[in-house]
Amino acid sequence: MSPAQGQPKISAIIACYRDAPAVPIMHQRLSAVFQQLGVDYEILFVNDCSPDNAREVLAELAARDPRVVVINHARNFGSQSAFTSGMRLATGDAVVLLDGDLQDPPELIAEFYAKWREGYQVVYGVRVKREATLFLQTAYKLFYRAFRRLSYLSVPLDAGDFSLMDRRVVEALNSLPENNRFMRGLRAWVGFRQTGVPYVRPERMFGRTTNSFFKNLGWARKAIFSFSYAPLDFITWIALFTVGCSSLGIVLQILGRIFYPQLTPSGFTTLIVMILFIGGIQLLCLSIIGSYLAHIYDEVKRRPSYIVESVLNPPSRPPVDGNEKQG
Repeated sequence: MSPAQGQPKISAIIACYRDAPAVPIMHQRLSAVFQQLGVDYEILFVNDCSPDNAREVLAELAARDPRVVVINHARNFGSQSAFTSGMRLATGDAVVLLDGDLQDPPELIAEFYAKWREGYQVVYGVRVKREATLFLQTAYKLFYRAFRRLSYLSVPLDAGDFSLMDRRVVEALNSLPENNRFMRGLRAWVGFRQTGVPYVRPERMFGRTTNSFFKNLGWARKAIFSFSYAPLDFITWIALFTVGCSSLGIVLQILGRIFYPQLTPSGFTTLIVMILFIGGIQLLCLSIIGSYLAHIYDEVKRRPSYIVESVLNPPSRPPVDGNEKQG
């Protein structure tokens, strides 16, 4: 259904991991927003094998509200797989992605919806500020700017997964065969008419963040190796630089031996330093190539990006994948 015709249906997809206390609040706030907008809606909670009591909380919520769909994963597959799982079951004319920790304020959906009604097919939240330490704020901003510079895509700055996407965009994303998904990069890759809405990202309402410094480094690595060839170009440039330095060193060594033999470096120390330098460059290049090979290897295995254990209140539309067990 076009957003300009009749009453559209909105599907909200919430990735849940260690977010059991936030689930009832998220449901209440989402329901209030959708009722205020006067739209048909469904709320899909994806329980990514959360170690807390999220399964019980979600089951009780699904029993009370038929608009709530609960997808239980067989194990923890990560937020990107959780969003993918929800998108393949969602039946709305537009889909909203949110983290389950309430750092993505549901009330912003009203602004997303207004932009969608104007004709934008992707509306994403732009984090103009986040309630976090100065170090984290700086690190996130540096990452987005480095990623945009290195990527072959024009990726919006400071834009996370929190977004509203038209059904056409969702279908395009669902059709992509890759398993290593970086949703905000894929969202930029599929194109369509996009715009951002600025907001302040608050801290988690409950518990501690599940992201660590090393997890964030893993995210950065995944993003760069999925949407950039810059590391491979770096190998070419560093190889040219090394060959140039080596050629210059040979010329200088010969001239030094002829004109200033007493000042020319010699012996095992110089040799060891040069071997270690060249060896370090080779290992760095091999690690970059190895990262791309690992990425390729993970894709060619064609394992599903998630496995669904059960679905509560399944939508009437059949699932996209055959690995969902409905119950």
